[in-house]
Amino acid sequence: MKTTGIIRKLDELGRIVIPMEIRKKLDIEQKDPIEIYLDGNSIVLRKYEVGCIFCNNSKDLNHFKDKFICKKCLQKLQEIE
Repeated sequence: MKTTGIIRKLDELGRIVIPMEIRKKLDIEQKDPIEIYLDGNSIVLRKYEVGCIFCNNSKDLNHFKDKFICKKCLQKLQEIE
């Protein structure tokens, strides 16, 4: 993981501001969803992007019952029958 040298303090509600330089580099715009998860002792923030429920691919998605499945995984599922 590369350090940026940027340090921010939490406010009284536990919020931090992601610096504009980082938002621009990662193409994060106002109101974009951000995924938050733990990786060992680290908190990881990532721009949330919809992906296939099986392989997390974000291209050629089909929507089915509030889930997304890519064409490759859909073909593999069809082969099971």
